[in-house]
Formats: sequence, C-alpha cells, structure tokens
Amino acid sequence: MSSRSGTLAEQRDADGAEVADLVRRAAVGDWWAWERLVEQYGRLIWSVTRDFRLGESDAADVVQVTWLRLLEHIDRLDYPARVGSWLAVTARRECLRVVATRKKVVLIADDGDLIDHVAYEPAVDERLLAEERAAAVREAMQRLPWRWQRMLELLMADPPASYVEIAEQLGLPVGSIGPTRGRCLERLRALLEAS
Repeated sequence: MSSRSGTLAEQRDADGAEVADLVRRAAVGDWWAWERLVEQYGRLIWSVTRDFRLGESDAADVVQVTWLRLLEHIDRLDYPARVGSWLAVTARRECLRVVATRKKVVLIADDGDLIDHVAYEPAVDERLLAEERAAAVREAMQRLPWRWQRMLELLMADPPASYVEIAEQLGLPVGSIGPTRGRCLERLRALLEAS
C-alpha cells in the first residue's frame, strides 16, 4: 500500500515538474510550451465561465483576459507547477468582474414613456458627417489584412458571430481572437487618425 501511495506522490511530483518546465519555457517565448499550456488548461478556464453562466461572448472575453494575465505574469509566478490553480483563480476573478459590470445596468423608465415622443431624426449635416465617417471607416478597413477585415465583419454582423464560428472560418485558435481583435482595432484607429 505504501509503495502505491509513493508511486502516486512521485507521479504528482513528476507532473508538477513537467508543468513548471512548460511554464518556464513559455515565459521565455517557447511557442510549443505555450500551446501545451493552452491545451492542458483551456477546458479548465472555460468550465469556470460555465459556473458563472456567462454568455458566450463574455465567457470568451474572460478566457482571453485570463490567458493575457498569464502572459503578463508568467515570469513572476511563485509556484509555476500550480499554474492551473492560478488560472482558475484568475478566471474566477474575471468572471466576477464581468458579473459586477452587468449588475450596474439600471433601468429607469418604461418604454411606454417613449411612445408619445417624436423619433429623433438627424439634421442633414449630421447625416452627411455620419456618411463621411462611414466611408472613411470602410476605406481604412480595406487597408487591413484580409483576415482582419473578415474578423471585423463577423464581429459586427447582426447578430455577431461567436468566437468559435470565427475561429472555424478563419482557421485561428479561439484563444487568439480577442488579442487579434485588439490589434486589429488599434491598427484601424491609427489608419483613421492618419486619414
């Protein structure tokens, strides 16, 4: 009996050493090690979001932010072998942040109060400005790489495509969509400011 428990303890130590090695390698830029971490702990993070019953886009954002937090702190983890626990705690904190943000929405009036009001119609010059802005955005989007253009189109569709659908259509890992979206929007913003 003691030899079996010794074997289990040895296996846990070996697994912990392997995980710690993956974390150290990922911290210095080893893409293969990073992919192994994503494979090993991706489901764990998604399961945390399911516990909070988040919508798909909120859950995907939590997953993205959790991986981003690991990327930001991976070289400072006190216990690299316990990265799974670190990821679970970080995901829970992000879920709580999302839930708290959702609770801040307060309805103050019925739609019935709006029935008697005349619908707002923008003045001609406001419409022209809006059309010019829309044209500038379309032109700037055409200067982005095709994959980024397609991602933005899918995200802006009504209803927007899910991260899973986008990943399938563009051949990207689900975990890379949020950061890619951020880079894409930053580039689009720069193009619009330059024009």
